[in-house]
Amino acid sequence: MKEREILIRFKEFKPEELNPTDKNLVDIAVESAGNAYAPYSHFRVGAAVLLSNGTVVRGSNQENAAYPSGLCAERVAMFYANANYPDSSVEAIAVVVINPQGHVIDENISPCGSCRQVMAETEMRFKKPIRVLLASSASVLVFNSIEDLLPLSFNQGDLDMSE
Repeated sequence: MKEREILIRFKEFKPEELNPTDKNLVDIAVESAGNAYAPYSHFRVGAAVLLSNGTVVRGSNQENAAYPSGLCAERVAMFYANANYPDSSVEAIAVVVINPQGHVIDENISPCGSCRQVMAETEMRFKKPIRVLLASSASVLVFNSIEDLLPLSFNQGDLDMSE
């Protein structure tokens, strides 16, 4: 048996240290979280996706009494971007959670596995990494690629059964 480890890299910024583009993206994600429909969990998530054409697409989580019928903020934004701007790659996505009073929470929240898989597929589709910004009131974690959040991802190559 061999034991191995996977290392990931990310940068941690104070919110005031962000460049203007990243700060704007986080601010839009915060605004988007205010539009979340989360009457069951009260967990309001916002996402903002920056496309290569300069467009910023917003998303917020949308719950349903039948929980599996809802959708996370990240996938709302990613699917909208891919459906409406199919030729524009995703440059970055910012994700944030707000509390019931509308304030950004103190913890950095990471996307769920399904959202990570959608981001990985989008990276693969455009052959270009997506910067991921996970914002809290105290810090913003910046990952250079979804591979850092999903290092052993399932992808198109795994479907090739010709061997």
